Amino acid sequence: MDTMGRHVIAELWGCDVEKLNNIGFIEQLFVDAALHAGAEIREVAFHKFAPLGVSGVVIISESHLTIHSFPEHGYASVDVYTCGDRIDPNVASNYISEALCAKTSEVVEVPRGMGPIKVGKPIVKAL
Repeated sequence: MDTMGRHVIAELWGCDVEKLNNIGFIEQLFVDAALHAGAEIREVAFHKFAPLGVSGVVIISESHLTIHSFPEHGYASVDVYTCGDRIDPNVASNYISEALCAKTSEVVEVPRGMGPIKVGKPIVKAL
């Protein structure tokens, strides 16, 4: 099945709370995960929330890796999206899951760009 990209969505539970709240660790982890998968990094942006949590993105030539961490729940929401077939997003996703010491991971891979979206009748709302 030909696609324009692969999008891995990972729900990571039971992660190391200190790692989830450490912006330096998370940023380096995502850079390392991208490189481990063979991606070419373009830009990196991460933000530390007060008192808890980190969100960020590593933009790669092939698309992106993102995270939103919720240390208070031991949870991380991770997306790895790659275009083309040169990079396997599962490689980066698994790398991240292992480094965060996730006890449980639920992973879904969604093929992207499968073809035109069929749009139904427009919804009209009364104002």
